Amino acid sequence: MRQTLAHILYIDDDEGMRRLASRALARKGFTVSLASGGGEGVEQAKTADFDLIAVDHYMPGLDGLATLEALRALPGCPPVVYVTGSEEGRIAVAALKAGADDYVVKSVGDDFFDLLVSSFEQVLERAQLRRARVEAETELRASNARLEALLKEVNHRVANNLQMVMSFVALQSKTLADPAAREALQKTQQRIATVAQVNRRLYTTDDVEYVAMDDYLGGLADDLSATWSTGARARRVIADVEPLRVATDKAVALGMIANEWVSNSCKYAYGEDEDGEIRISLRRNGASSIELVVADEGAGMPVDGAARGTGLGTRLIEALARTHKSDVSYGSFDPSRNKPGTIATIALQLRPSEIKA
Repeated sequence: MRQTLAHILYIDDDEGMRRLASRALARKGFTVSLASGGGEGVEQAKTADFDLIAVDHYMPGLDGLATLEALRALPGCPPVVYVTGSEEGRIAVAALKAGADDYVVKSVGDDFFDLLVSSFEQVLERAQLRRARVEAETELRASNARLEALLKEVNHRVANNLQMVMSFVALQSKTLADPAAREALQKTQQRIATVAQVNRRLYTTDDVEYVAMDDYLGGLADDLSATWSTGARARRVIADVEPLRVATDKAVALGMIANEWVSNSCKYAYGEDEDGEIRISLRRNGASSIELVVADEGAGMPVDGAARGTGLGTRLIEALARTHKSDVSYGSFDPSRNKPGTIATIALQLRPSEIKA
């Protein structure tokens, strides 16, 4: 569909052809400006806005190809249709390679102007489609930027709300005389903190869909070290994590599982007055899987394999593993030692869209 009153610049050294072109194009609804040579046409293009420029090939001084090159060097150059009296294909190919949008072979009679108008209409329609695509892409980028800003704000508010809930839980735990109840609330507080860390990282980065696992698990390790260490003994939690970015829901699941395993190791692997080290590692295991491992060198698993404490953490891990269709396994760090330690492993299957290096 041709633009209404499209403004055409027609560059041709033949005065008679310029007059014929001006009349024929005006009858077809175009607004026409004329230039008698390449230099004049380039100067007009610098100072006026045209929807399309037609350039003749054979012109003294600045010929068609040189004019085309000069036009293409201008900022915001409109589409160019190349006009030539030569039927040699090499000229048309040279013009198209130099940036012409189409070419028309000049001939005598109305057929030439009909072909010229048809070429103009097609080139203008393609230019309009390109502009529409650019505008749509620009709007899409702006829309994505607005959405990311909104998601950051949502994550910011969620993190703040979770922080407030953690404060309420901490206050509540201080009012309880029962040590088991206080410990249950403290574990609940740490579980909330594990989720809050994800939201905090999402609103402080430019990527609101993925979580940097080395940063996330490293921060979680520091928090757990501080939570479980006392003046009588230290719990050193060390994170050795491959720099991967994982979809948010997978990151939360891995963080929750790591929190439960590390907390169990901090509480049960070592004695009350004994220092201990727990290691968190995360590695890519093939193209579509990542493996989380938590290991200690403490007392090891109970002989009967029964969960210690309430067993809530174990049930939580099993539920997360089922949700994400993953396998969990437990073993000894070194069965030959007096304190064999424990290694807990989960392999999480991921779609290609859920992980980035």
